[in-house]
Amino acid sequence: MATTSNFSSPAITLNEVESKFRQLLLDVTEFIKSNPVSSSAGDHGVEVPKDLDQQHLELRFTGGWVRDKLLGIDSHDIDVAINKMTGYQFGLRLKEYLETPGNAQKYGINADQAKKAGSLAKIEANPEKSKHLETVTTKILGLDIDFVNLRKETYTENSRNPIMEFGTPEEDALRRDANINAMFFNIHSSKVEDFTGRGLEDLKAKIMRTPLEPFTTFKDDPLRVLRLIRFASRYGFLIENDVQKAMANGDIKEALLSKITKERVYAELEKMLRGPNPRLAVQYIDQLGLYHTIFANPVQGKDRFVPTTNNWSIVYDTLEEILDDDKRRTLRDDIIETEEDRFLAWMVTAIIPWAEAPLPPPPKKGRHPLPQAATVVREGLKAPNKVTDLITSCILNKDDIVKLKNKKCHDRESLGMAVRKWGHTWRLQLLFSMLNDIFTEPEVKGGEH
Repeated sequence: MATTSNFSSPAITLNEVESKFRQLLLDVTEFIKSNPVSSSAGDHGVEVPKDLDQQHLELRFTGGWVRDKLLGIDSHDIDVAINKMTGYQFGLRLKEYLETPGNAQKYGINADQAKKAGSLAKIEANPEKSKHLETVTTKILGLDIDFVNLRKETYTENSRNPIMEFGTPEEDALRRDANINAMFFNIHSSKVEDFTGRGLEDLKAKIMRTPLEPFTTFKDDPLRVLRLIRFASRYGFLIENDVQKAMANGDIKEALLSKITKERVYAELEKMLRGPNPRLAVQYIDQLGLYHTIFANPVQGKDRFVPTTNNWSIVYDTLEEILDDDKRRTLRDDIIETEEDRFLAWMVTAIIPWAEAPLPPPPKKGRHPLPQAATVVREGLKAPNKVTDLITSCILNKDDIVKLKNKKCHDRESLGMAVRKWGHTWRLQLLFSMLNDIFTEPEVKGGEH
């Protein structure tokens, strides 16, 4: 992976695959210009504003790809913004172009690849969940491509759902989550376009700021709170103080809890914890008071448990030391064997404040209900079963682990029987119990009722 920054002189050099893809898009643009009427049936119910008819068809690479290229990081994901067609309409014309005999071969695309490129996955807009764009995804030349039209969004006082319209590049840039994600690469001019006027500046200063006033940016789409944390932790950037204040606002937290699906929250959290600096992400969640918003139990009864995070920083600092300090190499190597173990170790650390939540009463018959910590993971985050199973084992076996530790048991047979009982995740369960001891040792004991 390249690491040479390029934001001081904003020019982007395309690699061989990107150059082929750019040329393909330019040729499709000319194809549409020469053949304005598609052989595909209808316009698929989308009316393009008449004032756009007079514009030339323009395409831009957007957002994350531009940011990463300026940072010298290769990216295989490209979002393509279109000024006067929807992503689906353009995708159909691309498909039509590639199906014309001889066209695909010009770019080294064989018949099977052309067929895949013509397989358009349409993702419908869902403004109820802050998914405002109709997007089309496909794969071309090994690149993951999204096609979407430039847009502007208008919000009213009485509705949280935006009115979606075709927009200018400037309007589209202002609706994005951060200035560093709001830049474009115009494929016609091969120029970087920074319509917020601060994208390049923020990239150089390593700071996260929003194109619009921060509260407005997050109220429009609360998931942007988690996206900024993810990007800040990924690149080691600082989130501006005014932006942090808006992220910690009670109305924004409530909107994040009510508007954004649990699956999307978990997807962002997983990317943070699998990223290069999960500790920084967890620290932002802690310092911004977002823990109870992200790690919530949606099925609690009247005796509601409220986990405390007063002592949580010691826990995630300890895990960071275990992972990075050479003095603890033996402990680290004994527990963390794979990258998946590393991710699960951070999940274990994230759920520690729920460790002392009271267990649900045992049923009269049937399977014992999940511990609250596991319910947070399964129902509050919609995490995969393997994560839920791990947290369940951590909670149900932690007392036995502590007892064995306190006995200072060195009997190999007894230890072997215990490990077999705990299952294949026993190393991570030991880590959980160790971190929970650290969490509960000082003045903080469990949670408040």
